[in-house]
Amino acid sequence: MRDLKKDIVSLLALFTSTGTLLCCALPVAVATIAGGTAVVSLISTFPFLITLSHYKLYIFLIAGVLLAISGFLIHKPKKDKSCPAYGDGCEVASRFSKFTFWISCIIFSVGLFFAYLAVPLMRWLGI
Repeated sequence: MRDLKKDIVSLLALFTSTGTLLCCALPVAVATIAGGTAVVSLISTFPFLITLSHYKLYIFLIAGVLLAISGFLIHKPKKDKSCPAYGDGCEVASRFSKFTFWISCIIFSVGLFFAYLAVPLMRWLGI
């Protein structure tokens, strides 16, 4: 049951961190590469990006909390190393949880950089 909780929290963390990537990193990356006209086209095609960007603080907070819970569940010391409920699948579930956790952390970090650090860094550099 614990591995199922880890998998569910890891998948939730993956989806919320993907939300951070969509709301913040994608428009900034498109603006950097293709310019403002491409961003207008992107937003007119996907208008939900505006709503996501209005709530980016909450999206990042929820994603960060889910990542912290996921990391705690995955990396906490285990008292009992056996997994009788899943058998051989226990090892596969553990690797899957760790993989989705680290992918989620990478996605969250990219979204965090573009949402909160890219513009101040560009201003500081004079770009």
